[in-house]
Amino acid sequence: MCLLWPIVSLHAQEKINFSSEDGLMVTADHYAPAVQNASYVVLFHQAGWSRGEYREIAPKLISLGFGVVAVDQRSGGKVNGIDNETYAAALKKNAKVDYIDALPDMLSAIEYVDQIYKPRKLIVWGSSYSAALVLHIAGEKLRKIDAVLSFSPGEYFTGSGKPGDWVKQSAQKIDIPVFITSARSEIRVWDDIFKVIPVADKAGFVPKGAGQHGARTLWSKFPDHQEYWQAVEHFLKNLSVS
Repeated sequence: MCLLWPIVSLHAQEKINFSSEDGLMVTADHYAPAVQNASYVVLFHQAGWSRGEYREIAPKLISLGFGVVAVDQRSGGKVNGIDNETYAAALKKNAKVDYIDALPDMLSAIEYVDQIYKPRKLIVWGSSYSAALVLHIAGEKLRKIDAVLSFSPGEYFTGSGKPGDWVKQSAQKIDIPVFITSARSEIRVWDDIFKVIPVADKAGFVPKGAGQHGARTLWSKFPDHQEYWQAVEHFLKNLSVS
C-alpha cells in the first residue's frame, strides 16, 4: 500500500482576515509552521509601514520552528511593496489611525492566533510604536501571551493623552520573558522601561554596531543584522526549552 503525502512549502504563506474589536477588517499574512505543535510569533510593524516589514524576517522565524502571523495595523502605510490593507480599510470608514488606535487590532490578532492555531506558546513582537504597545499588553494582561520581543519601544503616546510614563507603568507589571533592543543611539529611550520590568528572564540587547530603528535592524541589507539575529535566536531558543 502506497501513501502519498502532500508536499507543503516550508514557507507556505496565505493572506488572512479577521475582525478587530470595533468591526474593522484586519489583514495579515499567515506563514504556516514547518513542524507540528509549533509556537507562534505574532509580528506587528512600525509607524507608517505594513506587514511588509516582515517579508524577510518571517521565513527566518519559520526556519527556527515557529509559525508566524504578520499583521497590518490600522496605523501604518506601505513598505517593501506591500500596502497596509487595514489602514486602507480604516480610511474608508473614517476611523482614527493614530498609534494608540492600533491597539484593538493587535489584541484581536493575538486572540485570533490563539483560537485558530492553538500555539504551544504565543509570542508577540513589536516594532517602534507597536514595540511599546506589546509591552503594555503584556503588563496589563490584556491577552494571555508567553513572551515579548520589543524593537525600539518608547513613550510614544503623549499625543494621544497618555502620561509620559504610560508604557513604563505597564512594564512594572510584566511577568513573562522580555527581549528589548534598538539602534545603539536609542537605548536611552527604553532603558528606564527595561529597568522596571520585574522578571529575571529579560534581555536588553545593546549592539556593537549602530543598528536601525525597529525590527528592520534584522534585514540582511544592514551590516550589523547578524549580531541582532544571534541575540534574538538565543532568546527564542531559551523560550523553546523552558
